[in-house]
Amino acid sequence: MQRRHLLQSIASLSLGALALGTATSAFAQSTTLKISHQFPGGTLKDGDFRDRLVRQFALEVEKRTKGALKFEIYPGSSLMKTNAQFSSMRKGALDLALIPLSYAGGEVPEVNIGLMPGLVVSYEQAYGWKNKPVGLELDRVLQAKGIQLISWVWQAGGVASRGKPIVDPEDAKGMKVRGGSREVDMILKEAGAAVVSLPSSEIYAAMQTGAMDAAMTSSTSFISFRLEEVAKALTTGRTGAYWFMFEPLMMSKQIFDALPKEQRDAIMAVGAELEKFAMDAAKKDDVEVAKVYEKAGAKVVDLSQASIKKWQAIARQTAWKDYAAKNEGCAKLLALAEQTL
Repeated sequence: MQRRHLLQSIASLSLGALALGTATSAFAQSTTLKISHQFPGGTLKDGDFRDRLVRQFALEVEKRTKGALKFEIYPGSSLMKTNAQFSSMRKGALDLALIPLSYAGGEVPEVNIGLMPGLVVSYEQAYGWKNKPVGLELDRVLQAKGIQLISWVWQAGGVASRGKPIVDPEDAKGMKVRGGSREVDMILKEAGAAVVSLPSSEIYAAMQTGAMDAAMTSSTSFISFRLEEVAKALTTGRTGAYWFMFEPLMMSKQIFDALPKEQRDAIMAVGAELEKFAMDAAKKDDVEVAKVYEKAGAKVVDLSQASIKKWQAIARQTAWKDYAAKNEGCAKLLALAEQTL
């Protein structure tokens, strides 16, 4: 009897160990990746579309990988400072982030093409880059720097001002303006403005205190950061723009390459599928932002093609020329981008 009980106890322990081992094995197969961005957090249905895109991406990839990949989302620069994200991905210290690409221009000069004034003038042209030589070359450059492009996101933008609207170059003279990239700053300086450099998440405070008179950013950021509370005028991008920002969802190539092929395929497929959502949402915000600012009592104006051409002419002689002189990679990207105009 004692021997039988002993054998039963050993068998029970063995089955328990086997079950624990199976559970541990299954747990080990699940990988949790962190996604960071600087924009306000929301839900799948409400809030800044860039946050919603990230949440849709996480949900769909987890579903397609049957839970093998899970995600933690950190909006509002809650995981790390805005400008640290790109470098952290390159080092493999951050898994994914949705970032305005030009923020990394000091580290990788070529990426400043993602906010080159007057070079992109429509969403169709912007998203068309992806499968054209300019997009393929930009993807190659980023991969060489340790970054994997996951989902292309482009946004038109305009200018919010504490005073008069900025429509033509002469309107910017004497004003302190945030452009969003070195190249946009160049055309502002040429127009006679003083430039202010800071992330879009810091615009509100700068305009509220008077440290800045006006700011250029995307339509979505004008809404999400509630800049209508500190602005009296808005120049929209709803009828056309010379300010188009590339804000892709990106991933550390080091982390991406370490995943099994089926997981990499799921990530890339979902990223591509979400690009239509991104374009539709950005276009919707270009219209919505005008309503938000009009309701707040701001003067809302649009850009004419004549005004866009004035800014574009300044850009060709300043920002484009300066960018092309940086290195061979920049010159090549600019030449390929001009082919899409």
